[in-house]
Amino acid sequence: MKKQVSLIVLAAALMMSLSACGGSGGKAETAGQGGGSGSEKTLRFATWDTGDALKIEQDIAKKFEESHPGTKVQVEAYADGFDQKLAAGFGAANPPDVMYMWDFPTYHQSLEPLDSYADKDKDLNIDDFYKGLFNYGKIDGTLYGIPAGFTTRVVYYNKKLFDEAGVPYPKDGWTWPEFQEMAGKLTDKSKKQYGFGVRAENDTYDLQGFVWSNGSSFISPDGKTIDGYMNSKETAEAIQMFGDMVKNGSAVLTGGKGQQSGDDIFKAGKIAMWESGIWPLESFRQAGVDVGTVEMPAFPGKPVKGVLAESALSIAKDSKQKDLAWEFIKFYVSDASIKMRVADLPVRQSVVTELKKDQDPLYKPYYTMLERSDNTPAFLLNPKWNEVNRQLSAAVESVMHGSNAQDVLNQAVKDSERYMK
Repeated sequence: MKKQVSLIVLAAALMMSLSACGGSGGKAETAGQGGGSGSEKTLRFATWDTGDALKIEQDIAKKFEESHPGTKVQVEAYADGFDQKLAAGFGAANPPDVMYMWDFPTYHQSLEPLDSYADKDKDLNIDDFYKGLFNYGKIDGTLYGIPAGFTTRVVYYNKKLFDEAGVPYPKDGWTWPEFQEMAGKLTDKSKKQYGFGVRAENDTYDLQGFVWSNGSSFISPDGKTIDGYMNSKETAEAIQMFGDMVKNGSAVLTGGKGQQSGDDIFKAGKIAMWESGIWPLESFRQAGVDVGTVEMPAFPGKPVKGVLAESALSIAKDSKQKDLAWEFIKFYVSDASIKMRVADLPVRQSVVTELKKDQDPLYKPYYTMLERSDNTPAFLLNPKWNEVNRQLSAAVESVMHGSNAQDVLNQAVKDSERYMK
């Protein structure tokens, strides 16, 4: 579930691509290549995961090998260097056969279109996936990624701090004014305890859910206009709300220079509410926090909207083993493999029903928010969004440190208009 790719990475990929055109270039391993026997096939799979999540992926690869004699799955753990190594592989015409993918605008021209595979292969059981997940793997209507995992965003709350303050737990259907009122009651500066944690450095991708919920967007639906969207009154209101909470003391900045992360402060019992995806849930429980989850608040009179962080699996266009790569993807998103992976949420309805995730109070809000995550993120709407986003990110950061949202967003639009031509 990666975020934006830097221009340096893209430039490196272009340079390597040009050099590859002038020489023989490396090729992906095919049958008979690699360290195995003459009949062994080596399938390369690139992941950004590390630690326990990587170990699970390696276990899935071994199970695939067991069911496909003569095949070796080479799991390549790129970790924080994922984008750089992937771009280099594409540039040298030597990419992994299968890879995790999220940044389809950057890479889709190097990926194999998967519509024909997904439509024709009944074993995939495409109708079992949550349909909204496929929107994040398409460019211009063409499918380039099969959903492997996802998370929506919810509000975590510390039940102990609520009980001590005599504040009722939040419930689905609550509003942002109610949220702000609770945050004030849960703040005790004598204990350095705050109602909410606000990120000093926000990922604007995640902020889109709040902006959509207030009836606006960072960009027009056709991806051509930011004026009147990125700096609309509704966008400014959604972002200003968090800056105002820091100003009035009901929230504290987290994750900036010299500051602890919001996850750590929540685990320490110093913020009563925290907004995030599925990632920190297990660590909260291991830390002994009596934690609850609830869907995002609504702006009064407006429907709640959510944003997805999704990991998908893609096949390289340069792969020489596309049929085998497709078999691996199907195996990876099968019921059995999904149950092995616990770092994100199941993408198949059958697995969710079997595990009763949608009935578990801790997990239900994620799936409630999934039903509300049908908007298209800005980076999928305009190929130059990375350039625009630099101005937007700087504007949002300044709001968290006291600037007026409307003023800095107006300036961000002016500074970004040259990228929209």
